Amino acid sequence: MKTWWTVSSLISIIFIWFIISLVINHPLVLPSPMTVGEAFLKMLIKTETWLILGRTLFRLLLAIALSGCLGILLGSLAGLSPKFSWIIRPYVSIFRTIPVISIIVILLILIGYTLTPYLITFLMVFPIIYQAAYEGITHIDQAYLDIYRLETHAPHLAFKDLYYPLMRPYIILGFLQSIGLGLKVLVMAEYLSQTQNSVGNELYLAKTYLDYSTVFAWTIMLILIALSLEHLIYRYKASIEN
Repeated sequence: MKTWWTVSSLISIIFIWFIISLVINHPLVLPSPMTVGEAFLKMLIKTETWLILGRTLFRLLLAIALSGCLGILLGSLAGLSPKFSWIIRPYVSIFRTIPVISIIVILLILIGYTLTPYLITFLMVFPIIYQAAYEGITHIDQAYLDIYRLETHAPHLAFKDLYYPLMRPYIILGFLQSIGLGLKVLVMAEYLSQTQNSVGNELYLAKTYLDYSTVFAWTIMLILIALSLEHLIYRYKASIEN
């Protein structure tokens, strides 16, 4: 039943899109679903498309992995130490509140075009993972900690045996929130820096040549990629819970 409602919703979106494109009747304003579908299929059969996607995904996964490692580490330390939490809080708040476009422009000036997509994605994803780890630590019931201490487990194993298993739902949720945001920020940075062999650069070229059907096709591709990555994390979460 859930699948049926999802499919019905997608069909309704395509139908509304089709009607609006008929009313506007201008491919440079809103290309029709058929035109975009044709461009999408042409993209799928090109080897270059998959190489470009692979490079963008590599940048995304690398940035998320690095921000995940640092975010879990610092978030855990902040949850265990109120003093450390107060020290790092201003930095996290700055990363969380500063406009994305401002950071991109600053990084383009400071470090150039090559590293900016990596670093901006890292900076945008890090606060989410940090907060997830922090919330996971601070929401652990004190009773679990008392029981663990009574059973005289080795203190150096506490994170692996106690903290991480109880933090894991928060961390998984953090990664789920990071994928969509990370992909959007990364592609924006690739677009502005015109990173070679990237989805952002392909969008820039398509816009330059007024090939809006390709812009829509790449957008659909990015949505499918984000949904696929989120689905993998949901499956991992379900396997843990079972």
